[in-house]
Amino acid sequence: MPSLNLEIPNIGCDGCVQAITNELIELDGVNSVSGHVQTRAVQIEFDAPATQDSIVAALEKIDYPPASA
Repeated sequence: MPSLNLEIPNIGCDGCVQAITNELIELDGVNSVSGHVQTRAVQIEFDAPATQDSIVAALEKIDYPPASA
């Protein structure tokens, strides 16, 4: 199962992590999302049809673009 570890500079609180989790878990193929406020990192495990591009696009849509993807 592919996974992504992304740094999200805009994460500032648990509410941010929850907003990201709520958005990504709705994408077809995303199996799990976990985030950490202290490290501003999010780990995503996914299968097709989800892709790195679709995950990054979803994050950008809700104003949580990754530092690099």
